[in-house]
Amino acid sequence: MRTNQTTTQPPTLLQSLAPRGNEATVKTSAELDLMWEAGQIVGKTHLVLRKELRPGMTTRDLDAVAEREIRGMGAMPAFKGYHGFPATLCVSINHEIVHGIPGERVIEEGDIVSLDLGAIVGGLYGDAAISVAAGSVPDELERLLQTGEGSLYAGIAQARAGNRIGDVSSAVEEHVLSRGVYGIVRGYVGHGIGRQLHEAPSVPNFGRPGRGPAIREGMALAIEPMVNLGGDDTEVLDDGWTVVTADGSPSVHFEHTVLITDGEPIITTRVADA
Repeated sequence: MRTNQTTTQPPTLLQSLAPRGNEATVKTSAELDLMWEAGQIVGKTHLVLRKELRPGMTTRDLDAVAEREIRGMGAMPAFKGYHGFPATLCVSINHEIVHGIPGERVIEEGDIVSLDLGAIVGGLYGDAAISVAAGSVPDELERLLQTGEGSLYAGIAQARAGNRIGDVSSAVEEHVLSRGVYGIVRGYVGHGIGRQLHEAPSVPNFGRPGRGPAIREGMALAIEPMVNLGGDDTEVLDDGWTVVTADGSPSVHFEHTVLITDGEPIITTRVADA
């Protein structure tokens, strides 16, 4: 993610979240193979987290599960130590949008929990996020979860060689707006990915079709809608990392890493039963 807004974040963090370079990199077949492996590890870790998450756990418990799984499959956690981030997993609850730091907070019945993680294999990255309900939640939160996840797949469907980034962005936006009155986070966006966690191009979750950088075969994108039940304004907590909704409304975050081919995009971070 990156930010285009003025926040309380230190400059070093703003720089760390900005995609690197000016042009998207086209990967070799060997690099794409490693990205597939890294992505599958991310997806399998999310599957374990989804199964183990329950009310009464702490966010630190979840972080321990994520690190155990990633390292156990022979990969390195992508986030731990990244520009000083202290954990393997970003855990963001309810009005927290992204970058929540795991700790002693206890997950409660009815919480919306967003889990964002990455893995490195052979110097190549996979990055994905899911949002899940801890127990039962009201219908409006179920619809928020469905809207956020649906917008991700709407964007992925446009991630094709010959299209432009604006086609992805507008598809995400149109899906969200067609489902109700929601806030689409504008200051934090998707990104290219490869040998760096954040590469060019930026992939906003709003925009006009036919605009922006061209999408080419061999590129890789991390597409990640962040959708709020209220407005789209954000704030950053005093820890310098955790981004929250300014109005306190619940938020969801979904993300996949996709590889651009001469046909359908390949989702590296999706696994069976996930």
